[in-house]
Amino acid sequence: MRIAIAADHHGRQLKAHLIGWLTTEGHQVDDRGAHDSEVVDYPPLCADLGRQILTGRADRGIVIGGTGGGEAIACNKIHGIRAGLCTSAYLAEISSGHNNTNVLVLGARVTTSEEAVAITERWLATAFKGGRHQLRLDQIAALERGESLA
Repeated sequence: MRIAIAADHHGRQLKAHLIGWLTTEGHQVDDRGAHDSEVVDYPPLCADLGRQILTGRADRGIVIGGTGGGEAIACNKIHGIRAGLCTSAYLAEISSGHNNTNVLVLGARVTTSEEAVAITERWLATAFKGGRHQLRLDQIAALERGESLA
């Protein structure tokens, strides 16, 4: 699988750990930054990663911040991106299986490297279930188009 990955200054070390693991698992990983310890803003990283997915250059993406909260908000502002902030393998399973997320968001300050691997592994391994969950994604798409659900 082609995976784009990005992290702000807080998430660089966890990003490096995940890149190593993902590569070992046979994935093609595109490191979109940050590449040094200088403080960076995460919205441009999220926008770049989202473009990689929307243009087909990546199948899925992973964004890592301090807690991941801001990154999840930024990613979900991009039309067509469904980002899930996951702090456990169970949440990753639901995120992928029910919400068909194409971006996994992790928080380096609240997730160990071992937890991040377990979360990522479950997220990648869980297929979207469709059915009633697809109806909900269709409703989310309607919200993105500015349509009323009432």
